[in-house]
Amino acid sequence: MGRGKLRIYLGAAPGVGKTYSMLSEAHRRVERGTDCVVAFVEHHHRPRTEVMLHGLETMPRTEIAYRDTVFTEMDVDAVLARKPAVALVDELAHTNIPGSRNAKRWQDVEELLAAGIDVISTVNIQHLESLGDVVESITGVRQRETVPDEVVRRADQIELVDMSPQALRRRMAHGNVYKPDKVDAALSNYFRPGNLTALRELALLWTADRVDEYLQEYRTEHRVSKIWGSRERIVVGLTGGPEGRTLIRRAARLAEKGAGGEVLAVYIARSDGLTSASPKELAVQRTLVEDLGGTFHHVIGDDISTGLLEFARGVNATQIVLGVSRRRSWQYAFSPGVSATVARESGPDLDVHIVTHDEAAKGRGLPVARRAKLGRSRTIWGWVVGLAGPVLLTLLLSSALPDVGLANDVLLFLTLTVAAALLGGLRPALASAAVGSLLLNYYFTPPLHELTIADPKNVVALVIFVGVAISVASVVDLAARRTHQAARLRAEAETLSFLAGSVLRGETGLGALLERLRETFAMESVALLERPDDSEPWTCVAVVGPGRPVGRPEDADVDMPVGDHLALALTGRVLPGEDRRVLGAFAAQAAVVLDRQRLVDEAEQARRLAEGNKIRTSLLAAVSHDLRTPLAGIKASVSSLRAEDVEWSEEDRADLLANVEEGADRLDHLVGNLLDVSRLETGTVTAVLRQTDLDEVVPMALVGVPEDSVELDIPETLPMVVVDRGLLERAVANVVENAVKYSPDGTPVLVAASAIADRVELRVVDRGPGVPDEAKDRIFGAFQRYGDAPRGAGVGLGLAVARGFVEAMGGTVTAEDTPGGGLTMTISLRREDGAPPFHPDATTGTT
Repeated sequence: MGRGKLRIYLGAAPGVGKTYSMLSEAHRRVERGTDCVVAFVEHHHRPRTEVMLHGLETMPRTEIAYRDTVFTEMDVDAVLARKPAVALVDELAHTNIPGSRNAKRWQDVEELLAAGIDVISTVNIQHLESLGDVVESITGVRQRETVPDEVVRRADQIELVDMSPQALRRRMAHGNVYKPDKVDAALSNYFRPGNLTALRELALLWTADRVDEYLQEYRTEHRVSKIWGSRERIVVGLTGGPEGRTLIRRAARLAEKGAGGEVLAVYIARSDGLTSASPKELAVQRTLVEDLGGTFHHVIGDDISTGLLEFARGVNATQIVLGVSRRRSWQYAFSPGVSATVARESGPDLDVHIVTHDEAAKGRGLPVARRAKLGRSRTIWGWVVGLAGPVLLTLLLSSALPDVGLANDVLLFLTLTVAAALLGGLRPALASAAVGSLLLNYYFTPPLHELTIADPKNVVALVIFVGVAISVASVVDLAARRTHQAARLRAEAETLSFLAGSVLRGETGLGALLERLRETFAMESVALLERPDDSEPWTCVAVVGPGRPVGRPEDADVDMPVGDHLALALTGRVLPGEDRRVLGAFAAQAAVVLDRQRLVDEAEQARRLAEGNKIRTSLLAAVSHDLRTPLAGIKASVSSLRAEDVEWSEEDRADLLANVEEGADRLDHLVGNLLDVSRLETGTVTAVLRQTDLDEVVPMALVGVPEDSVELDIPETLPMVVVDRGLLERAVANVVENAVKYSPDGTPVLVAASAIADRVELRVVDRGPGVPDEAKDRIFGAFQRYGDAPRGAGVGLGLAVARGFVEAMGGTVTAEDTPGGGLTMTISLRREDGAPPFHPDATTGTT
């Protein structure tokens, strides 16, 4: 059984006609005899869409109860059992009701496709996951329901349902999309002409990119090498010279003349890594082409013309922009040049533009030296072996081994030349070959002790010796230098890999990064300097290493600017130019880390402000109701007592005074909790710890609750705990009052204590309704009240204050289920065994 095919109608906004188009396609297929059913289509009470459902088989929906409401979703099992040829599934990005078979509707569609059922679906451009931020910036609305782009891209067919913003707004004004009471709000908010135009552009561009992918896949599958000019793609050939900026701007102007033009800048580098291009200039050109909306590509190829043409044909380019060669006239005698070669071999389907510039015919200049330094000691030893070695070998052969033969003498001298090349490079090796040939001629070639050669065979031998010595020395020198270069490049690659990894993981702090920079380049100190604008002095953001940081970047041994107002300043030694590439990467990373740290700080400040605003809002709500309620009771009782036209009995007067006292007590309790939360939020609660018995503190905390509402079980044998008596009494009182409030009438709350390991636990057990697991931690937040507690029952601060006070003493407060129903609050305190030294003169209190 093969996989089903997916067809998607893509729209820019609701109301463009996606569902209508899908139903029209279903009618056409039914007329052709295709087994087509409506698995799920939502017509939203739009008359024209509702009419299109007539004549189509509609599958029953499954009902799901959620939060006392019944919802309907697509019945995937029913569709799989029915197994039609084509199923219509509307709103691909829809989120299913909790309890459904899958969390998202596109997952339901994947099951239908896997079962071999073709699916026709709809989705709006704003529901694509990758465009969520873009759509939010345009419309100000964050889309909660999204579908992964890959799901839509895998569709076998994508059809764009397009409509101009004016036509869509007219359709809405006629009541064809929303009900009349919602039209004005929609037209003035989400469906503004600017929003619709931007969303339409997003849909067109996304569809165009998908069409381009289809085209590339087709060309690859059918091995089409001929260029199809479906849209203008302009390739700019860069050499790393200053003329590249002119070429990029010229290509951008050419791209603007054609709809959907695209600029691709490419630099062809030799596979051996040797080049005369300026890395700094290439970086500038990369930034320029990206700012103009193009892309930059780095391609390896020994033949520049061939590599450029292969790249252009691979991306289906239509034009190539090249600059007039910088070579002088006499240099054309060796080759026609890249521009002429590309123009000759481009063929009729690829246009080549040769652009003049200020650097034309001025010459390329000498290539940048890329030889690696072998080190001072190695060079000295190379010269010693190259010059003194042949002399010592001559003395050895003349005195100890006079008859080994000329061939062996030549091989021994050749060995010294190779050794000189390995140690000191090419020049000591050439010197060794020259000295060795003279010594061979004078001491070992007849006639001896004369710079003449009698036998022609010996002339050939010496010539071969010199040639082989020079060739071997060149190869050995090149290999040694390439090895040194490879080691350096490997070190650079490891450093850049570390920087890239730290960017992705966000692990490296600014100080650690600067320290890594100082160690990498063996500098004395590294400082990051910043200034607000050009007229302000530099300030040091961060510094590592001994010594005072420099005041200005120009005062340092090495400075690396990062933008206009940020710079790295290094002291210790002057770095060679070849190290500035890695130094630039460090500088860019330092700027990123600095921005990240500031964003984290700003986010933390914003979080604190949001929490403060939340507390202030909750406080205002508490003042507006919970604090006014006892005040209203007090005022009513006092007003009644002061009434002159009523003669109150002693019993009535006592009841009114009791109401005043009760309201004052409630008010005092609420204000006390508010002040305690305020002190906890500002960090001004300080616990004065001392050794205390629980049976001395807990009974004092139960004064505010009815006597028969609490059952106390505090053994006298419990070890002492290290607490602040005042804070603990307040915390226990709040926890017990909360338990009594929710405990059923006639069922007392159990307050029991026991010792466990190095802790003493105080448990407050009630038989109330309990709290779900997901809410057990939330009930300790400020202004949180669980369940249907009446408004007059408090502002939800008791447990927050209790947890704050206990944690200030080094303890914990947790909530867990009571076996058989209810909630158990466990206060865990430190026993005296592990307590710090006790100070008898310490006083209990809070600040």
